[in-house]
Amino acid sequence: MKISKIYIDASAEDDPLARQIPDRLGVPVDHIGDPAWLYKGVAKAPDPESAGKSVLLLTRNKGSFIRNCPGTSHYTCCGYRILHIGAYCSMDCAYCILQAYYHPPVLQFFTNQGQMYEELDGFFAEGHTGRIGTGEFTDSLIWERVFPIARYLVNYFSGQDTAILELKTKTAAVDSLPQTGHCKKTIMAWSLNTESVIREQERSTASLESRIAAAEKVQANGYPLAFHFDPMILYPGCHQDYAGVADRLFSRIDPSNIVWISLGSFRFMPELKEVAARRFPDSGIVYGEFIKALDGKMRYFKPLRIRLYRSLIERIREKAPGVLLYFCMEDQEVWEKALGYTPEAYGGLSRMLDMRAEKMCGLKRTGQ
Repeated sequence: MKISKIYIDASAEDDPLARQIPDRLGVPVDHIGDPAWLYKGVAKAPDPESAGKSVLLLTRNKGSFIRNCPGTSHYTCCGYRILHIGAYCSMDCAYCILQAYYHPPVLQFFTNQGQMYEELDGFFAEGHTGRIGTGEFTDSLIWERVFPIARYLVNYFSGQDTAILELKTKTAAVDSLPQTGHCKKTIMAWSLNTESVIREQERSTASLESRIAAAEKVQANGYPLAFHFDPMILYPGCHQDYAGVADRLFSRIDPSNIVWISLGSFRFMPELKEVAARRFPDSGIVYGEFIKALDGKMRYFKPLRIRLYRSLIERIREKAPGVLLYFCMEDQEVWEKALGYTPEAYGGLSRMLDMRAEKMCGLKRTGQ
């Protein structure tokens, strides 16, 4: 993260973090009454999506910190909950929906964290098994230089036993995390892809080797792990390449430490096509064999998705037969043809994941 300027929203000026973060970063600061002025300025840049990655807005989260995953209609959702700590990302992936979702995109970090902890306390008190993650609207670990929120959250979650925190990342920035005392209530998770995809589509992210090495490091400290092959991208030789990623992963990581592995193929809202084509002219990923699916997103033809999934699933099951595999946003037919069952046979996907978290992370359920 290379911040060149900090802007402080008037609503956040009295929050302690609005003073602490500028002191930590030591970059120029401006106080603004209306963030719309900042957005208009960034929008005038030749590449607004890139310009917004060097600008940090300290502001308040004016909605809820804990939100339900938006999911998508007609496809199986895992019932995940989002902890909305901030928005946008300093990394730059060709397929990232955030570059089309925010207009224009600007890095935002929320300073009213007292409200966040109050909401977490209320969630813990409900007693239901909860799976919460910070990686939906941003990467979970890019903020540690700005403020070590991941470290604080790991410690906070360690003091209860009804919910787990999943920190999902494409970085190797694990040095700020507590080495002990996490009580297995934080799952460290990495988005994985092939060397080709990382090199050509994921600018400013950690290499595959660095991601696996970081996972190996936190594994030694007792953290439960998860991995997400998402988005899987079709290209000549991709089936062999994804199988190779699985081989590399299991040569370093003990399957008994993995809570779950998800798979998902590249899908996107139609409005991403223009942005990705403009910003990544050599990418070409938006010109694959897509159809408009029931949820309005562009998806690979179903037979192509199933074949891609099955090749990776076969390799994972060879190496780690006991690991829970699941799909992110796929329909019943894909589940049946690629995995051989549907979530309903086990009480639904949310229940499957909850039970796995209870087993691997020592969660207890007290609510009804």
